Amino acid sequence: MKRFSLYIGGEFVDGNGPTIASENPYSRRTWAEFNSADTGQVDAAVNAAQAASSQWRRSSGVTRAALMFRLAELLERDADELAEIETLDNGKIIRETRNQIRFAARNYRYYAGLADKMYGETKQLDNVDMLNYTVREPHGAVALLTAWNSPISLLSNKLPPALACGNTAVIKPSEFASVSTLAMAQLVAEAGFPAGVINVLAGTADVGRALVSHPKINMVSFTGSVGVGRAIAHAAAESLIPVALELGGKSANVIFADAVIENAVSGAVAGIFAAAGQTCVAGSRLLVDERVYDEVTEGVLNRASVIKLGDPLDEATEMGPIATVPQYERIRQAISDAVSEGATLALGGAEANVDGEPLFVPPTVLTGVSSEMRVAQEEIFGPVLSIQSFTTEAEAVEIANATPFGLAGGVWTSDLSRAHRVSRELACGMVWVNTYRATATQAPFGGFGHSGYGRERGTEAIESYTRIKNTMIDTSGAARDPFLLKT
Repeated sequence: MKRFSLYIGGEFVDGNGPTIASENPYSRRTWAEFNSADTGQVDAAVNAAQAASSQWRRSSGVTRAALMFRLAELLERDADELAEIETLDNGKIIRETRNQIRFAARNYRYYAGLADKMYGETKQLDNVDMLNYTVREPHGAVALLTAWNSPISLLSNKLPPALACGNTAVIKPSEFASVSTLAMAQLVAEAGFPAGVINVLAGTADVGRALVSHPKINMVSFTGSVGVGRAIAHAAAESLIPVALELGGKSANVIFADAVIENAVSGAVAGIFAAAGQTCVAGSRLLVDERVYDEVTEGVLNRASVIKLGDPLDEATEMGPIATVPQYERIRQAISDAVSEGATLALGGAEANVDGEPLFVPPTVLTGVSSEMRVAQEEIFGPVLSIQSFTTEAEAVEIANATPFGLAGGVWTSDLSRAHRVSRELACGMVWVNTYRATATQAPFGGFGHSGYGRERGTEAIESYTRIKNTMIDTSGAARDPFLLKT
């Protein structure tokens, strides 16, 4: 049994709340535990972040960059160990968690490179005697909340730009997968960040609520469900602080008849069954030109039927278990509901006991789906693909946009004009053409509608973690009429 601690004000401390155990989704055995924070420790973490804020925001970008580069080095050094911890915590296959830890290090390096480049602007005004310039300032103490499916990777979309901009942070991972973030706190300490700049809490939803509603928190960034996102937006509105939300998705992967079908089938399978479908950008709706519908459907069924389920620590495993019992039950209920509504179960659906363990949902494909069905409207967050056909480009766009979500989408075509045209018409924040689930530090990421607002990654993330101050200086030295607005 491994025990982990909270990290508050540069000190590792036990939580004062109830003990939370981490159960390996594959073996169903408890392997680690930690004590939840209580509201007093939330207060302590926020106060520590605020106390460190003044010094950190005044530190040079070079100083902040050096610490972030060091943290990136430590992440790479311990990538294998952290990846194993995350796999034990949420059941994601080891090949992906290892890759995600190394990608996280890339994010820290990217924003370290921006830490001394927080430029403002000078603006030419009508009055030539008035010097006007803007500067970017950090918000102060920010709350960063991540989901259970990719804790360290999701945190690397938030913490690096926050630090680079001069903010301090209080981090709260999901109570369903906190251990890898708690383990990473040890690297924060080793890297030498000043006390209070980075604080890590863990615990129940009550801890998250206390954090986002704390009067000394100046900004919130959250990745997770739509329901929790709404609650956080309400809490932030009460405090009149900015919030960035990266929420769910019901992304459409659109295959046109002129696509390279073999590539499109591979992309469709990877888009939904990678990470057991437990990813916000999952291409859970496959829209296929009716002229190639049979060919694509057959290809998807053939490829999905041989996906290797098993121990996520095994390098050969392609799909691991579902992360939690509640999520497993929600997925199975969603499949049952889809069939009740008239969808056809073309593959999967049944319980898959792998090595005697029950938390596996096999790759599942539903055909005969219409846009009105819940399976085409609600995020399942599991390995469940619905397939719909279309006849025209306009119909494909209409179906793709017929959900309240707007996170991502895919377009498969050999027609360059169509690629640009359809990408423009899709109502989502990220479009992939002839690929899916590709990622890059430099590329902004975020959604529309129920998928949230604000952008992570790229230089666009700087907008979320800074506020603009404008300064006007009268250089004329002349007296002015105190009763007239000076222009």
